[in-house]
Amino acid sequence: MLVERGIQIMDFEVVGDAYAIASNYLRRTGAIADSLVTDDRLLEIIVRMFQHGEFNRLRLANKAIAEFEARLPA
Repeated sequence: MLVERGIQIMDFEVVGDAYAIASNYLRRTGAIADSLVTDDRLLEIIVRMFQHGEFNRLRLANKAIAEFEARLPA
């Protein structure tokens, strides 16, 4: 993430890669629909974690998967 003059710029590559990893797994398990539409709930989880300082794409994906699955109705 770049910070210049108090403005934060998100590293979309890290967020995009984490989303791709997490959504691929969740699609294979049937937790989200197998479509090209972005799952907003999953993306919001990843972006929030990124904004709170998690920059490792694999760790982001794994934590997002865990949180997403924990929020699924039983």
